Amino acid sequence: MKLHSYDVNKKYSTSVAYFSMEFAVDQALKIYSGGLGFLAGSHMRSAYDLKQNIVGIGLLWSFGYYDQERNEDRTLQPRYTRKFYYFLEELPVKVTVRVDTKDVVIKAFLLRPEVFGTAPMILLSTDIDENDYLSRTITHKLYDGNQKTRVAQEIVLGIGGVKILEALNQKIEIYHMNEGHALPLVYQLYNHFQDVEELRKHVVFTTHTPESAGNETYNIHFLHEMGFFNGLDLGTVRTISGYETDDNFSLTVGALRHAKRANAVSKIHEKVSNEMWHHVINRCEIISITNAQNKKYWTDKTLIRALDEHEDYELLARKKHLKKILFDEVADQTGKMFDPEVLTIVWARRFAEYKRPGLLKYDFERFIALIENKEMPVQIIWAGKPYPTDFGAIDIFNELIHISRGHANIAVLVGYELALSKLLKQGSDIWLNTPRITREASGTSGMSASMNGSVHFSIDDGWHPEFAKDGKNAFTIPALDHKLSIADQDKIDNKNMMNILENTILPTYYHEPTKWVKIMKNALSDIEHDFDSSRMVDQYYELMFNYKGAKNDI
Repeated sequence: MKLHSYDVNKKYSTSVAYFSMEFAVDQALKIYSGGLGFLAGSHMRSAYDLKQNIVGIGLLWSFGYYDQERNEDRTLQPRYTRKFYYFLEELPVKVTVRVDTKDVVIKAFLLRPEVFGTAPMILLSTDIDENDYLSRTITHKLYDGNQKTRVAQEIVLGIGGVKILEALNQKIEIYHMNEGHALPLVYQLYNHFQDVEELRKHVVFTTHTPESAGNETYNIHFLHEMGFFNGLDLGTVRTISGYETDDNFSLTVGALRHAKRANAVSKIHEKVSNEMWHHVINRCEIISITNAQNKKYWTDKTLIRALDEHEDYELLARKKHLKKILFDEVADQTGKMFDPEVLTIVWARRFAEYKRPGLLKYDFERFIALIENKEMPVQIIWAGKPYPTDFGAIDIFNELIHISRGHANIAVLVGYELALSKLLKQGSDIWLNTPRITREASGTSGMSASMNGSVHFSIDDGWHPEFAKDGKNAFTIPALDHKLSIADQDKIDNKNMMNILENTILPTYYHEPTKWVKIMKNALSDIEHDFDSSRMVDQYYELMFNYKGAKNDI
């Protein structure tokens, strides 16, 4: 069956299946939670732009991640609503996988390239009549909190994805695991190759986070009982995976041992990853391919035209118009009327403790002075989805809502998905990024913000050091010793951040408008090439898919 509706560029003729638990390609297709999905979505869009021979393999989540709504008191309420997608095409194949001693039927749906301008994507569902209720729930919710369901999702993605490709007679040369979720695919492929070294020639792996939650570890006996290893006996699994005695099976370690090459997602992350996994025997090397975002999708075209025509007045006028569009959403959600003349700071990404959404309010007295400053006023917007059972992150979200009630220039928005993300990036002046140093693998939200003249103000981590020229195209919170206590890190980072805000950013915006416009223009120009995902997807072919050095020597 022909999946590509475009002629493949000969430069990218190697056939690749790109496995990811989530993809964010359009607001209408809600099968993503955050940064991993945004990255995968941009990858699929740029693969289409460059006419690459890639097919995306994901899961069709019946209820998505969750719908972010509000309780009566305006606090966060996760809601689950069944989704229907009439633009997906049902494929004429079904396969069966073994999950927890039970046969589970998988149906596949095709997202054709012309629908959203992506590489073709195959989405798998167990939520069909052939399965009992428990099996149907496997593809109900992205990142289900139940451990058995989570592992079942990984079995369906990895083993089911390979079986569907085989049923469709697709000849795949490279299987790309975007994070370790799809690791079961290697045990399906082992049935075909019967040789680990030969298997490795066809597998590559991308690791996206140093966080433990993103590097899952399970008891090997539990995984075996669940069917994670595709029916292989445990002795064989231990031998080929290098777990002869250890019962704690890390998906990331398994991926590093079964891939011909792996990549981290920024230059700093490459160093962090090699330090994290230096002890792993017989792992592949880890290089860096810095993440990027699809400029064509994210950028406001009128803003770029004003930049290209060197019309500063038009650039500013368009930016204020984009702010007004964002502020319509603020007014609709909160009843607050924001002013397009006022410096607007946005903190928007997945709510997680290490990303420190509340760092701005760490010194609360100083924070209140900032938001009550009449001479150089600010407007602050928070948005982002906590994991629905991360009650600590939800508490931070709700605390910010509580604080915002007393201030007309603070807004906390719900519904942080692609559409709102684009509004925020196009309508903000400052895009604030505050993770603890070394904890941000890449942090791509700031890229698409800079593509819209929102100046990146960030901890010196992830992709930021590869882009930032402090005070010229971005603002940098100075690096500190990551071995300091969390309390000391938060205190120092807050002090440095507030000093830069009060002494540099606000005076520049209000008293040196020509300089501010130059910083905006530098950001727009400097982001254009190196952080457009066309560069990234080209590098994946050059450094990963077409890489021939399959022999592990680490």
